[in-house]
Amino acid sequence: MNLSRLVHADTLPKLLLRNRSKFGSSQAAAREKTMGIWQSYSWEDYYSIVKHLCLAFVSMGLEKGDRVSILGENKPHVYWFELAAQSARAVVVGVFADCTPPEVEYYLSHSGSRFVVCQDQEQVDKVLEIIEKIPQLEKIIYWDPKGLWSYTDPLLISMEEMIETGKAYAKELPDRFEEMVVSTEGNDLAVFLYSSGTTGKPKAAMVTHKALIGMAAAVNEVDRYQENEEYLSFLPIAWIAEQLFGVACSLYYCLRTNFPEEPETVQANIREVGPQVVFFGPRLWENLIRTIQLKIQDSGFFNRVCYNAALTIGRRRAAITMRGGCLGIWLAFWSFVAERLVFRSLRDNIGLLKTRVGYSAGAAISPDVISYFHAIGVNIKQLYGGSEVGVVTLHKDYDIKPESCGPPLPGVDIQISEEGEILVRTPNMFSGYYGEEEKTNKKLVDGWYRSEDFGHLDNDAHLIVMDRMEDLLEMADGKKFSPQFCEVRLRFSPYIKDVLVVARKGEVIVGALINIDLNNVGQWAESNHIAYTTFVDLSQKPDVIELVRKEVAKVNQILPDYSQIGKFINLHKEFDPDEAEMTRTRKLRRTFVESRFKPMIDAIFGDAEKVEVTSEITYRDGRTGLMKNEIMVVSV
Repeated sequence: MNLSRLVHADTLPKLLLRNRSKFGSSQAAAREKTMGIWQSYSWEDYYSIVKHLCLAFVSMGLEKGDRVSILGENKPHVYWFELAAQSARAVVVGVFADCTPPEVEYYLSHSGSRFVVCQDQEQVDKVLEIIEKIPQLEKIIYWDPKGLWSYTDPLLISMEEMIETGKAYAKELPDRFEEMVVSTEGNDLAVFLYSSGTTGKPKAAMVTHKALIGMAAAVNEVDRYQENEEYLSFLPIAWIAEQLFGVACSLYYCLRTNFPEEPETVQANIREVGPQVVFFGPRLWENLIRTIQLKIQDSGFFNRVCYNAALTIGRRRAAITMRGGCLGIWLAFWSFVAERLVFRSLRDNIGLLKTRVGYSAGAAISPDVISYFHAIGVNIKQLYGGSEVGVVTLHKDYDIKPESCGPPLPGVDIQISEEGEILVRTPNMFSGYYGEEEKTNKKLVDGWYRSEDFGHLDNDAHLIVMDRMEDLLEMADGKKFSPQFCEVRLRFSPYIKDVLVVARKGEVIVGALINIDLNNVGQWAESNHIAYTTFVDLSQKPDVIELVRKEVAKVNQILPDYSQIGKFINLHKEFDPDEAEMTRTRKLRRTFVESRFKPMIDAIFGDAEKVEVTSEITYRDGRTGLMKNEIMVVSV
């Protein structure tokens, strides 16, 4: 087969063929840890599996423009099925692995998926539970057969069966796969990326191969990837970030993609891989800091002294190097000492020793988090973008402002409307929302994408994003402030996992609903000989309330007077995506949460010192019951 037309590969499947032709079996394309052992897959393996899955799809009737949903955790199988479907010019719909059956029904029904790929029995059961509501579904494909041996539904088919079908098809038409791949075009739709749904039903942004590859090229203009650099695949493919870095960049720049064994083993697996490129959501970067802070507090006196001294040096060094300055002789010397004695082993323990660049996006992250990681030697950058526009801004090395998201990428234009809304124009724009022309026209005006985010460009053209336009709160004196600004700084505390800042028009104080970090606060309680039984019991302990009050008071010192938190409540439960309090990307559904916890918010803005809450609990035998608790309203 003549592959000369692949010189200018403009689709993801064409990139796969290019890489297979270039590397064959000589280079590992991906590695997966399974049963405690790292399993490598070469570009030849990648190509072979995708080829046979694609031909099996075609033999089952998959056609150009059809949708294939993928429901599972990050594994190489997800990539294989995605490339297989796209090679047949079909569109891939990523579904979060922790979605409930009603959410799965929405994604499959809304997208009109004819095929769904499931990881295991758990995901298959979700689909079978709602199968009668999605009549267009023709096949349920699974790759992990454990627990599914006795299932007899005619819609079910295993990955092994598909590969055997594909091999038989390939014998009849040996060039069919390559012909299909060469026929793919850059303007073909590659994926549907659903919005987080913070303000309503998720919308499906239609993104082409050309847009994904264009995004990868723009990011590379800043960070210059090298072949065979290690990338850790941790984010779900339902998110634009993983589609860009895990799929497009790994194919375009031949990054080696590594898949952890389980979500719970990510930290250990990172250390084994030593990735040069990592991408975590803000919550994981914050969790890493909380873990470090707690371990330091539990360490010996000498270790704490060394760490604090090194961190002071690291912060001074980072403040200079992030802006491209030069270190003086003495600071360079002490930075070398701090690196050798403290930071090198610290980064090794969290798996980031070899990390060349780390990214954060999807939600706001505290400038303190970025400054901290630069202080210990991790080059972390905050991105701004979305499913509709990809990555819009990115810090350049030695031009990093922790409070900003960086300057626009090459080819990207940003304007700020009179109301302060961020408007974006990029050559890698999405192709509209699937089946929702009216919403598309509302978001795309004269070639500009209306982000509905409030922000501004500073004197160095760095974008500073404050909050969602609709989430800005107004105080009694008419001043507006961003609750997100307070929330990200509170989450920097090792003891606060999540927080919702609330205000009401006409009121003179700001309130907060706080989730304590059960692991860190629990460990702190044990160290201080404080006995507790449940989450709610721990959260209402007087010593824990005082611990959190001190953390809130610290943050108040850096907030404007009118936005300082006056009262807070330690919640009796964590915010939960399964209860629709958060999106699957862990963004708070602010309006919904405020409605659900209205009695507590009323208590914050009233005179009550306590509020009674009733919680439903589910026992192991399936029975449910009600539990009543008194929650303290605390003044700061």
